[in-house]
Amino acid sequence: MRRRRADPAWPAPERAARLVLSRAAELDGNAYDTLGAAAEMLDAKHPLAATLLRRAMIEDTLDGGKSKRYRHAARHLSDCASAAPQVGDFGGFPDHAAFAAQLKKRHGRKYGFWQLAGD
Repeated sequence: MRRRRADPAWPAPERAARLVLSRAAELDGNAYDTLGAAAEMLDAKHPLAATLLRRAMIEDTLDGGKSKRYRHAARHLSDCASAAPQVGDFGGFPDHAAFAAQLKKRHGRKYGFWQLAGD
């Protein structure tokens, strides 16, 4: 059986996941091209790391009032909700319900986002 080669853009997914978990507070949510691709790559085996990348993009969008990105942020929030059962243990990070509640508290007046997010 031929061994499948790792994606050359992401040669070490385990290392990437560890980096995300250890430096989550430093993630630049504005780097959505990189973070989006990384989140997709990490989804299957590292759902917490993928969730943290998506959360960074959501927070950057809402904190910056980037209404043109609301649709993407709403999709990321939905992806986080879908991944929550696979994550199971969020460690020291808020679980999905707590994260969504924090977002609602801080950004409750961003009606366009919440309408897209289905709330």
